[in-house]
Amino acid sequence: MNLLSPSTAASTSLSPSAFLPHGFPSGTLKFSKKESRCIKKAGCTKITAKFELKPPPYPLNALEPIMSEETLEYHWGKHHRTYVDNLNRQIDGTDLDEKSLEDIIVISYNKGDILPAFNNAAQAWNHDFFWESMKHGGGGRPSGDLLKLIERDFGSCEKFLDEFKTAASTQFGSGWAWVAYKESRLDVGNAVNPLRSDEDNKLVVVKTPNAVNPLVWNYYHPLLTIDVWEHAYYIDFQNRRPDYISVFMDKLVSWDAVSSRLEQAKALIVERERENERKRREEKLTSSEATAEIYSDNNADLDAE
Repeated sequence: MNLLSPSTAASTSLSPSAFLPHGFPSGTLKFSKKESRCIKKAGCTKITAKFELKPPPYPLNALEPIMSEETLEYHWGKHHRTYVDNLNRQIDGTDLDEKSLEDIIVISYNKGDILPAFNNAAQAWNHDFFWESMKHGGGGRPSGDLLKLIERDFGSCEKFLDEFKTAASTQFGSGWAWVAYKESRLDVGNAVNPLRSDEDNKLVVVKTPNAVNPLVWNYYHPLLTIDVWEHAYYIDFQNRRPDYISVFMDKLVSWDAVSSRLEQAKALIVERERENERKRREEKLTSSEATAEIYSDNNADLDAE
């Protein structure tokens, strides 16, 4: 899911073409890595595809009086912007420069041995995901397949809400609480997972510290998140994190967005399983051909004797 995209995304900043000389052809300028490095060494501006700050999918005052415009101006306009700006500086001229945001997150997480770009990349993604998890007039109860899964995996909608609120309120210090759709898989390189159905996958509630998100774990598909860094709620709720969490679930959460993400996760799982099956068939065919060739060579050697 491309929640933060290169320069084709909506942005509050000026396009690079605004700084080109009059009459210079508009459009995207592309330089080779070698040319880009030369430009940088010469002290000129390096023009490359950069991540840009996306605005929330609603006006900054749309969530009032529940979440104030002041909070959005501070949280999105300052904190989120800083993560994006810092990320662009960190990846400039590195091997991460042309990667997607999701790839940067996974690569820089480095299986827990976190590399410098991780925090800004993950926080940029997390905040886009958070803004899109809310809407004006949100809250209430989920419906459809999402509600059926919640009742199956948590026992009831009430028990699900209690578990999510508990995870968010007990996350020590800064971090996030998530609802994710977890694939039932053995996360072992040489393991062949048994045939499964949708019933083998399930909804889970998890909490993560600082910038960590479920993208860094194999087979977890994030569906919903709440930001429990203090700057997310202090203007409106001071230090009353439980009140903020309750209001988020009761009046802000967009169940439409969560349901849409669930369907996307299911489709991705099916696509991934088809690709894995194709690879298994190719490996089996290659192995069979190699065995047949060895058997043929052995017979030829015996005939020669």
